[in-house]
Amino acid sequence: MPTDENLFIRAGWVADGSGNAIQKDMVIEIQGEGIRGCRPVREGDCRRPDLDLGDCLLMPGLIDCHVHLFMSGKADPDMRQWQLAAPYDPMAEVLAAHLDQHLASGVAAIRDGGDYGAHALRFKQEEMPGGRWPLTVHVAGRAWRQTGRYGKLIGRSPGNGQGLAQAVAASTEAVDHIKIVNSGLNSLKIYGKQTAPQFSTEELRAAVQAAEARDKKVMVHVNGAEPVQRTIAAGCHSIEHGFFMGTDNFKRLADAPTFWVPTAVTMAGYARHAPPGSIEADVVRRNLDHQLDQVRQARELGVKVAVGTDAGTIGVHHGRAVREEIDLLLTAGFTIPEAVRCATRNGALLMGLSRTGKIAPGFRATLLALPGGPEAFPQNLSAPALFMIDGHTQFDHRA
Repeated sequence: MPTDENLFIRAGWVADGSGNAIQKDMVIEIQGEGIRGCRPVREGDCRRPDLDLGDCLLMPGLIDCHVHLFMSGKADPDMRQWQLAAPYDPMAEVLAAHLDQHLASGVAAIRDGGDYGAHALRFKQEEMPGGRWPLTVHVAGRAWRQTGRYGKLIGRSPGNGQGLAQAVAASTEAVDHIKIVNSGLNSLKIYGKQTAPQFSTEELRAAVQAAEARDKKVMVHVNGAEPVQRTIAAGCHSIEHGFFMGTDNFKRLADAPTFWVPTAVTMAGYARHAPPGSIEADVVRRNLDHQLDQVRQARELGVKVAVGTDAGTIGVHHGRAVREEIDLLLTAGFTIPEAVRCATRNGALLMGLSRTGKIAPGFRATLLALPGGPEAFPQNLSAPALFMIDGHTQFDHRA
């Protein structure tokens, strides 16, 4: 696939990515790389489907809007230290393995948040045109941070005498989006600790304008009330993490075009590796609980949420972490259709993928089939039955 002839798929259930109710007993017609039709099974239909997925839940392919391809989720300190400084050639093998993990989990698109050597950018330019990895990969290259502040492991600072906007405008790297760091890390030792912003609202706004002049969106690593407030006011396109941002900022987000990428799974990942009974274990648990409370607020206020995992963080593994983040959305009160929308269509909108993330005529035929009905979701994400990107079957595990 795809072939010259149309392909007809019968699905037992369809979560189409719109956030609307799950549809039962549907027929999807695929023509080439796109979806031509989507309708209920009709009484008296005599045409046998080319693919009978009557026992599966069909949804669009998953989208992870925040990964770091250069890092693995394992906690081994020697390995992590090596990955924080490795040259490109051995690192290319790491990047390839992580892309394989995304494909095996039904992830059709990812947005990389940067690395110290812009290795993911080079890999995309040199290795991906061969077609081994058909998923969509958007990369930031190297992030921008304030001199002397957090972010060295994923980027660099503007040059001497150069402002943030000047640096963004002057860069010649062929990146897909701009990554800015505007706070410190979310503390794992002091609950609720907030750090000062790295840039002023004016600096951020000018950087956004410089990025938009290059037709690039801006993703911002940011935690805490004041740093997030500045980021929203500057018109940045996405808030990444957003721990302890507070209710006032959610009200601002509800009225703004900005997306929120909560990455709550990072705290679940740290929790699995924190020493039992330690300060870190207690703080991580409280961080996660607070972030889930914020996710509840976001849903109630209508904030645009997109799934991102920060894959590469300790305990957060490429590909399979998307299922864990979806599970946390459900825990926080999202319905299954709403959670699917966050992991598909909302991610596509954030990444600028206009014909991706929805099962409807005119959209790309990028589909993920999960065994069992909605009652098996999201557990069935751990063993998808079939995955298709643009009409091409990546795997079919039905046997």
